[in-house]
Amino acid sequence: MKVWKNYKLGDMQAIYLTETDAVYPERKNMELLLLPVDVDYREEAIEKPYGDSLVQLKIAGDAYLGGYIGGRTMRQGQSVTDLQFKAQTCGKSGETTDICTTLVDERGYEVSHHLLYTDGDKALRSYTVFTNNSTESVSLEMLSSFSMNRISPFMGNATNQLKMHRLRSVWSMEGRLESIDVEDLQLEASWAGHAVRCERFGQAGSMPVNGFFPYIVMEDKKEDIFWGAQIAHNASWQIEVFRRGTQIQVSGGLADREFGHWMKNISAGESFATPEAILSVCHSGGVDRISQRLTSALEREMDNGPECEQSLPVMFNEYCTTWGDPSHANICNIVNAIKDKGFAYFVIDAGWYRRNGIPWDYDIGDYNVSPELFPEGLDKTVEVIKAHNMKPGIWFEIDNVGEKSKAYQMEEHLLHRDGKVLTTTMRRFRDMRQPWVQDFLTEKVIDMLKKYGFEYMKMDYNESIGIGCDGAESLGEGLRQNMAASLAFIEKVKEEIPELILENCSSGGHKLEPLMMSKCSMASFSDAHECEEIPIIALNLHRAILPRQSQIWAVIRETDSLKRIAYSMANTFLGRCCVSGHVLNLTDMQWDVLDRGIAFYKKIADIIKKGESYRFGPDIKAYRHAEGWQGLVRVGENGDAYVVLHNFYNQKEDIDIVLPTDDAYEITDVYSDTDERVILNNGVLSWSPTEEMKAVAVYLKKKKEY
Repeated sequence: MKVWKNYKLGDMQAIYLTETDAVYPERKNMELLLLPVDVDYREEAIEKPYGDSLVQLKIAGDAYLGGYIGGRTMRQGQSVTDLQFKAQTCGKSGETTDICTTLVDERGYEVSHHLLYTDGDKALRSYTVFTNNSTESVSLEMLSSFSMNRISPFMGNATNQLKMHRLRSVWSMEGRLESIDVEDLQLEASWAGHAVRCERFGQAGSMPVNGFFPYIVMEDKKEDIFWGAQIAHNASWQIEVFRRGTQIQVSGGLADREFGHWMKNISAGESFATPEAILSVCHSGGVDRISQRLTSALEREMDNGPECEQSLPVMFNEYCTTWGDPSHANICNIVNAIKDKGFAYFVIDAGWYRRNGIPWDYDIGDYNVSPELFPEGLDKTVEVIKAHNMKPGIWFEIDNVGEKSKAYQMEEHLLHRDGKVLTTTMRRFRDMRQPWVQDFLTEKVIDMLKKYGFEYMKMDYNESIGIGCDGAESLGEGLRQNMAASLAFIEKVKEEIPELILENCSSGGHKLEPLMMSKCSMASFSDAHECEEIPIIALNLHRAILPRQSQIWAVIRETDSLKRIAYSMANTFLGRCCVSGHVLNLTDMQWDVLDRGIAFYKKIADIIKKGESYRFGPDIKAYRHAEGWQGLVRVGENGDAYVVLHNFYNQKEDIDIVLPTDDAYEITDVYSDTDERVILNNGVLSWSPTEEMKAVAVYLKKKKEY
């Protein structure tokens, strides 16, 4: 192997390695090795018998790699080995550096791999462009967004050194960390170095966080180095951990033909670009540090978002108050109960359109304001919300239709599979590629937002298309095109109403991937609205999305104890504060706990917005019956910090946390339902909880140095 170039990109280095094929010496490919800038590159340590490539693709008809990989992976076959390195350029536009590596196939195919770095960032972006310069059409079966080679370059044949981390996800339990040694994945090299080992995982459908997050972290436990990747794509995706010989490679992007039923025909003269991937590497700090480096890639988009979002204001959503039955009368009652309580947004959730006798989730799609629920028109309700200095918001499920709606019967405008209308329980799917559908939604969504002066839109999505739909050369390509058209409509909304606040929701957290998150101010963190496990899920999501984008609900009930209200409010300190529930008849004591919680949230909002998260506590196995405790310390840019502690079941001992910085602090505020004994001594914060299922939050002011 020869080093072609070594680029220093902030605290990272991108090392490009060329390799000459032993059988065909004229063929040279390129590998990409990412390392922290403070880690020495050891050329002698990375020799190995097999090469790899920074681009992975499979062209229909080309030979597979062999080594028993049929059905396991499409990596590193003839389509890759036929590529030859042509050129590399490094250009800069503004603050962004673009390293473009071009590979060519003698049949007339060109592949350009782009690695982008913006000054000051802690992450890179990667994507691939395939161009067909031949005279005939060609069919792609796989094309990667990224391929990180030689993980780890220091291991050789070492054992018990590499670990894979990924985030599992199911409804209302999103973001559970799974950490597995490569030996447990059976990714050890064979005795002869023969036969490929591959762990391929991902998601097929239009809910990209249904099963796994598009996320992976690889850890070299001996060298204490962490590599991370996220895929920014709102449909089917895959990630592969691949081993042939001593080294391990990690690649990912669109789900391929085997995994996601995807094929793409590229006509002569045409090009195709993959979704972006976000990459990072760091030395020490664990899974949480590398994860926060990945999520930091969206900071710039959020800083450039709506001005009103920069203070992370508190919001009220009426869904867990009316449960899909909002009306002018009950919204006026709610607004009257919460006026002057510090809420900046009031969101009218699902059901504002429903007809008498039809549940809200059966009647989605037509979106005509209900004359029974809003007899004076929706504009009167909006006026009430604005009169109390709150920005009005409205709910839509844009892509899907319910079985009692007229739209459900308009089959010519719905997705099909195998010639039949694609149907699930209660739901069908609009064909977002159709101009008619785009025009219909422009009238029903964009024009309505403008007409009534809504300043916030919650976009829900409550079913998955699955492997794909008709209308393209493959089911997977049909899905990709449909979801690209869905995204194009969101872009149109943003273009026509630039200051609109967008909330990304999909049965709670099923769309928490970087592409959708980059388009929205925030997202519903989960559908675990009233569950005791909310803080566990919310803290898990610090590894996947920015806390400033994670909307966490405190659902308040008239029957709630003061302890429960404080517990619910403390949950929201792990992200964005959204209140819902029965607030019409709360007692003064209940309001006092709620008011103090809102005040504490506002005090820590700047730290939520920009900070570093450190988690503490034992591993929690059963979320629905959590035992033990959980702690978050979040340190802000100015050094101030806050701590959120949750005491679950069967936790008998005091809770001690060693603060993660050497700074000296003083406790300036403590939030709970009662006066809690919290002590800070020599950098150790101690709490002695007196009850189970109790929460406390502490504000730590950094002491001034003289």
